[in-house]
Amino acid sequence: MASNISANQKSHFVLELHTENAGAQTIYVVGNFNQWRVADDHYRMEQVGDNHYRLQLDYQPLPELLEYKYARGSWDHVELQDDGQDRPNRKVPRARAHVVDEVRRWKQDPFSYATQFLPKIESLSTDLSIPEHIRTRRIAALLPYNYDQTDKRYPVLYLQDGQNLFDDYAPYGNWAVDKRLAQLQAEGQGDVIIIAIDHAMDKRIVEFTPTTADTRFGVGQGRQYARFLAEVLKPHVDQRFRTLPDCHHTGIGGSSMGGLISIYAGMMYPQVYGRLLVFSPSLWVTPNIPFQLLNLSEPYRGKVYLYGGKKESRSMVPNLKRLRQAMEDRTTTHKPEFFLSVDPQGEHNEARWGEEFPLALRWLFFS
Repeated sequence: MASNISANQKSHFVLELHTENAGAQTIYVVGNFNQWRVADDHYRMEQVGDNHYRLQLDYQPLPELLEYKYARGSWDHVELQDDGQDRPNRKVPRARAHVVDEVRRWKQDPFSYATQFLPKIESLSTDLSIPEHIRTRRIAALLPYNYDQTDKRYPVLYLQDGQNLFDDYAPYGNWAVDKRLAQLQAEGQGDVIIIAIDHAMDKRIVEFTPTTADTRFGVGQGRQYARFLAEVLKPHVDQRFRTLPDCHHTGIGGSSMGGLISIYAGMMYPQVYGRLLVFSPSLWVTPNIPFQLLNLSEPYRGKVYLYGGKKESRSMVPNLKRLRQAMEDRTTTHKPEFFLSVDPQGEHNEARWGEEFPLALRWLFFS
């Protein structure tokens, strides 16, 4: 069905499902009109009958050509083709007022990925001279699966809390970064080097605290740690691997305390990190430090992906908005580019951060 519509009309999407495959899951539409956010309540479909769902979108803000898929709450439960293979993005011109689609199969495996695309993992700890004031730890490089078969140079993302990024037996779960990179590679968007830096175990909070003041956790050592990352680890990585070393292709990130120290490192070294991935940062530990840094360092002008869940704490989302506003107010030209992702049901855990990781990576490096 096709028709021409004016700017004040609506574009309708109707999804019809078979009962045995629809279940009781909530259905979302995800596409180029919402930055491919997979569980955005603004794009949650309404069930209007047995196996029949509907979503109505404002016509005017939509792109000329819509690209989209249907998902049952996460990329781990996205629609498949009838033969069980990954479905290419659906495409439809905005001029169509009403679109009816059908989904017969859904991805069921929470870690469905093609093993041939898994990253190659190398240890950096054995050949890296770690300064005495920095604790010895595992540092791993997750390289694109075909790194040795190409001469390409790659962007680099430094991530904190390496124990929670890809270890299958991590006590609190993990992000499944290796598997999610494989999924991205299958989609042609996984060409990036991840540097996973293990935390300092019982000294994690002290090392990730960006102040030399004596806190209830001890004297913060975040300044020394951030200097190690920028002045020792990054030069070593750039020398050993085929990287794109400029700030536009270099990012740093983490969650919770790892998110806090990543904010600090990004502001202290804006000439090094032009991409920040900040999930659920523990701003409550040193609530004023990021804002004090805005007055001490040059303005940050890169891209910043902020994520927080409303079920983490009452202050999580307001603090993220406050931080974004403060960074935007720091300069009148070349303002940083932000993406604020808020999950109304989001909790403070590794599994949720893992789901957010590919969305953040896409936006930071591939959009």
